Amino acid sequence: MSLHSQVVAIEWRQQTLHLLDQRILPHQHQLVECHSAADAADAIRSMVVRGAPAIGITAAYGFALDALAGRDLDIAYQVLAESRPTAVNLFWALERMAALTNANGQQLLAEARRIHEEDIQANLTMGQWGSELLGDQTTVYTHCNTGALATGGHGTALGVIRSAWADGKIRHVYAGETRPWLQGARLTAWELMQDGIPVSLVCDGAAAQLFRQGDTAWVIVGADRITANGDVANKIGTYSLAVLARHHGMKFMVVAPSTTFDLSLPSGADIPIEQRPMTEVTRLQGIQIAPDDCQAINPSFDVTPAGLIDAIVTERGVIHQPSVATVAALLATH
Repeated sequence: MSLHSQVVAIEWRQQTLHLLDQRILPHQHQLVECHSAADAADAIRSMVVRGAPAIGITAAYGFALDALAGRDLDIAYQVLAESRPTAVNLFWALERMAALTNANGQQLLAEARRIHEEDIQANLTMGQWGSELLGDQTTVYTHCNTGALATGGHGTALGVIRSAWADGKIRHVYAGETRPWLQGARLTAWELMQDGIPVSLVCDGAAAQLFRQGDTAWVIVGADRITANGDVANKIGTYSLAVLARHHGMKFMVVAPSTTFDLSLPSGADIPIEQRPMTEVTRLQGIQIAPDDCQAINPSFDVTPAGLIDAIVTERGVIHQPSVATVAALLATH
């Protein structure tokens, strides 16, 4: 079975950044062209592109676009940095680009390409590390979208699933729908179906009943930021899945590149949580589903404590039982 995803979400061609518009998948396949850092920032903010690694790659290309056009790179940096506050890969990519202070536009474009390619290679490595943790004929549950759409290619959590499927270890995948943007329903289910991997869609509220039946062995998710003690910020709904998994004796795996770690933050309590518009909750694809003037909360992420996580899989290796000591030990070895 092939490891390669059929999905390409980020592509540089003809001196333009092309992004697959994830807001209208799976029913429409439309590319959004970005010609500037401001265009790239708009695409990130409006969810044309999402997923921490993909956001970082897009920001790097956006920075290169302004460099090629001779625009002010300090402004480019600021515009891109303000697009989404929780995904640390965004800031890592921008810092890496901005560190090349004497580089010209072509050199910065080459660096963006390297960031893109390195992410794909990291995903393939993580896929194999994660696959080795699974038993034979495993059934897994995943949340949000962490595949080729959310990364440079292959995926983080979905990359593990894709690699494990190629290794003959996956029997079935359950994909949580992931309100309010329905990334699991619109994107993950679609990606897995494109690759012929058996998947069933699950309403977020049905996860507890599914786990109670005892068929699912692992919950496998991605991450947008991981703190020094191993706490993980990820798509809203991840924390409740971790609690449910622990109660039902299941294993919980987080898959993320080492660039997702933010060692400047001691714990998850220090992670800024993005609050998105109430209308994303009160409306569904533009149709109002709540009463007029109904108030809503819409945190885009939650924080899962390290004590609920069995393994964090990175391209550098696996952190078992995450803690300050185990996180520092892995990251210090490279």
